[in-house]
Amino acid sequence: MSSMIQAVRMALHVAEERHGVTDIFGEDVGPPLGGAFTATQGLKRAWNSPLDERGIVGTSIGLGLAGCRNVAEIQFCDYAFNTIDLLKLGGMMSWASHGDWNCPITIMTPVGSGIRGSIYHSHSFDATATHIHGWKIAMPSNPKDAYALLLSCIVDPNPCMFLIPKALMRSRAAPGEEIPGIDVDDRGLSKLIDAPLGDRSKWTPQWPDTPDLFIPVGEAATVRKGRDLTVVSYGRTLPLCVKAADSLAAEGIEAEVIDLRWLAPYDWERIKESVKRTGRALFVNEDTEITNFGEHLARRTTEEFFYELLAPPKVLAGAAIPGIGLADNLEMASVPQLPSITQAMRDLAASKP
Repeated sequence: MSSMIQAVRMALHVAEERHGVTDIFGEDVGPPLGGAFTATQGLKRAWNSPLDERGIVGTSIGLGLAGCRNVAEIQFCDYAFNTIDLLKLGGMMSWASHGDWNCPITIMTPVGSGIRGSIYHSHSFDATATHIHGWKIAMPSNPKDAYALLLSCIVDPNPCMFLIPKALMRSRAAPGEEIPGIDVDDRGLSKLIDAPLGDRSKWTPQWPDTPDLFIPVGEAATVRKGRDLTVVSYGRTLPLCVKAADSLAAEGIEAEVIDLRWLAPYDWERIKESVKRTGRALFVNEDTEITNFGEHLARRTTEEFFYELLAPPKVLAGAAIPGIGLADNLEMASVPQLPSITQAMRDLAASKP
């Protein structure tokens, strides 16, 4: 059973061994550190870049246009905002060339709150990312999906963003969500692929024989069936939505929970089928509520199903504030938590036409 960050590392190993990845790079990505979150420990093609996010994105695009499949990490998404113009260029390459120029790159970056990162290390990037067209955008909520989504991004011939929820990096796979090929427990896996403290000069990882595993681009997952309302989420808030739905079952409220997994393109057909059946929709994420991606989904839901809805669609998102404070109570109040998600679901289920 792996953590999400171990799943990311194993996917990168598979990618460099079997899928032609030539470069994995970013700030502190190479030895000895292997990334701020240890996502790149022990990888053969990992190397350190200067502290220059624009340089990282520009180099990734240049390598991609030269035919070099690569994964570039921006250490925290907070520092991706000064690369928007370059991300826009990367996203339009195939479109602007009528499909003649492919750019097989993956930008990987940690996102969101949950590690007490304060104003410089707690931002979300999902809504901003969906405004940069031409990119496929994935965000996992569990280790197995992290493994499969990252591989799906890497093998794609055009730009992909892989957004890793920082709060879930150490989360473990639930039963049924294990990555195939791992036949050791948590401690055993750590001994195989986690670098030791201290001198690492003679350390080499022993990689499990994990298979290729992909999630089709744009395919969401229904992680909990229900009849009374549809809850659409992704990333850090998805497990909270499942916990809230499970607790509300004791009150006779059965919520259907959809893990979006891909933000661009997204699985509208799955959302559509569910909302038309339940008549109620709640969109949950932790990005700031104004110009939130959930607002787009709520708008489309209203436009297409206005006369079939039993209640107005709702969005539960982060507070519209410039940043997230360091104090625990400030961070908890800034983004959706289990109590606020549970109450939002309860209120929506109780609303009448």
